[in-house]
Amino acid sequence: MPAALALGGCAALAPVNPRIDHVDLDSGYRVGNRLRHTHSAKNNPDTLFLLTFSGGGTRAAAFSYGVLEELRRTNIEVNGKSVNLLAEVDAIAGVSGGSFTALAYALYGDKLFAEYESRFLKRDVQGALTWRLLNPINWFALTSGLYGRSEMAADYYDEILFNGATFDDLMDKPTPITAVTGTDLSTGARFQFSQDHFDLLCSDVGKVRLARAAATSSAVPAVLSPVTYYNYGGSCGTILPPWVSDVTRSGDPSRPAGRALLRYRDMQSFQDSENRPYLHVVDGGVSDNLGLRGLLEAFEELEASRAYQEQIGLRQLRRIVVVVVNSRSAPDTDWDRRSHPPGIVSQLFQSSSVPIDHFSSESVELLKDIAERWADKRRLEVAERQLAGMSKAQAEASVPKLRFDAIDVSFESIADPEERRYFMNLPTTFALPDEAVDRLRELGGRLLRETPAFRELQQEGAASHHGKATANP
Repeated sequence: MPAALALGGCAALAPVNPRIDHVDLDSGYRVGNRLRHTHSAKNNPDTLFLLTFSGGGTRAAAFSYGVLEELRRTNIEVNGKSVNLLAEVDAIAGVSGGSFTALAYALYGDKLFAEYESRFLKRDVQGALTWRLLNPINWFALTSGLYGRSEMAADYYDEILFNGATFDDLMDKPTPITAVTGTDLSTGARFQFSQDHFDLLCSDVGKVRLARAAATSSAVPAVLSPVTYYNYGGSCGTILPPWVSDVTRSGDPSRPAGRALLRYRDMQSFQDSENRPYLHVVDGGVSDNLGLRGLLEAFEELEASRAYQEQIGLRQLRRIVVVVVNSRSAPDTDWDRRSHPPGIVSQLFQSSSVPIDHFSSESVELLKDIAERWADKRRLEVAERQLAGMSKAQAEASVPKLRFDAIDVSFESIADPEERRYFMNLPTTFALPDEAVDRLRELGGRLLRETPAFRELQQEGAASHHGKATANP
């Protein structure tokens, strides 16, 4: 938050992630396990439906909330039953401001739609945190070295939104698996709040408060303090996923494992508790402002490992839908019309946001490239079987068809220049006028509706050959 920029940083060392002695792959808040459970229990088994919510303070929280509202308003009929598209969502990835909407929906489900606006979106969160920061009652704790500004923020988020809930409280919820991320300050690696990741630390994510995860994911460097986690890695017999052996062995240099290999190296660094007994984590937007990096890594891991494909059940899928909710802004500046450069605060924000924004745009294109690459591989398999003597119809039928749709919902697609300028100039804060919140919610729903891939998804009944799509009035 800009008001706090002049304040020095202090680390938060609360004992919030207890140690585990051994890894149990059948327990804990795990992405793979929860994804398989919720997907098989309530969703069309042919389709994997994923959402990613970007960073951007209240702007991102309200924009992503508008997308959730639109999915909830849009119904499909499956086997004679009306189901809203939100019920088809299997997983949500959230970063920074988007992590609040993702975690709150994971905790409250449909109850969120009656409470989120008053409890968070239309509350002056930034003003309340600034007041607490300036209150002398909090000064001793804030200067103790054990209670940073992000810890103070997490306590406030608990009061207004999360009510002390932890990841253990999400275990029995019918809501989508939710993965929010921070950034390891030392290495720039993704720090994901799931048991899969906390296995690397030999720690239990289940005891971590949702409010602390949200505070970590939105801990803007220099504005809020890093959030510190204990690292016990290397002491519990961590079991690495099956793709690791495939991406680390020597072999075909053309194998698409570059991003997966980098993730493996990050995993190794987290297990070095002797040299890294503490991990200092900041805003997830530093490493991945769209929440897409984890998906990109997972897709490359799937490409590189047939064993991983079997574990996930990839060949049973017929469609993957990824909706990327991107609330990137680009405020107007007049710097390039003046001879003297901008001030130090402006330089600080611009030097951090420009690389993040460029990487975000690149991530969307990488996702589309992966989709096209998978389509090309299928076409090649069909052609090879035709060369082996199969008819075209036989070859088509023998190779599973997997469709991959990447739906980009962003301010860039706003047609009206004045309206686009309004949204692009909304600040990255945790306080916006009520009118801005309402407009962001409406925009999120409208832009999703106008996306050709989403209209097609409606018409096809969320890829179910049994259903057709309708819309609530």
